[in-house]
Amino acid sequence: MKINNITIFCGANTGTDPIYEESAYALGQLLAEKEIGIIFGGGAVGLMGAVADGALSKGGTVTGVIPQFLVDREMAHPEVQHMEVVESMHERKARMETLGDAIITLPGGAGTMEEFFEMFTWGQIGLQKKPIGLLDVNNFFDALTGLFEKLIEEGFLDEKYMGQLFIGDDANEILKSFEVYKPIETRTYETEKRRR
Repeated sequence: MKINNITIFCGANTGTDPIYEESAYALGQLLAEKEIGIIFGGGAVGLMGAVADGALSKGGTVTGVIPQFLVDREMAHPEVQHMEVVESMHERKARMETLGDAIITLPGGAGTMEEFFEMFTWGQIGLQKKPIGLLDVNNFFDALTGLFEKLIEEGFLDEKYMGQLFIGDDANEILKSFEVYKPIETRTYETEKRRR
């Protein structure tokens, strides 16, 4: 699978440990060095800003997608080459998914988790077939992986859908996994009937 652009979902805060911001900046640098464009939320603050800054420091291509109300609050990154201004958060998320060939989620708050879960859900129902990476900085996603185990155990998540996720603390390994990823069969009425 050829990856030209990666959509990044991440926090608008930097977190309490400097490792979060450092990792976001390093990811931006890595993607720029590999000539992979970044699609991000357009903000100049938090991990969003760090990812963009990292890529820009290495001459990378960065595309921001940001709602008008955040532009009005002067939160748009001033140095990004391509900035798309949209009307709503919903439009922003859908546009970011469209522009990327794969998705990486970094640590973040409720908004970041909402973005991740919507992308993961879209994968299960066939609205998007892209691989999703969780860059597990500082064991941030340990509780989430525990939740996945519980969802599978209780019959609320088919384990095969975990094949769309690549979880680890090494961005290079996640990128290698993306290259060999093959989309999984999604849920349909017929597949559900066969399961029963």
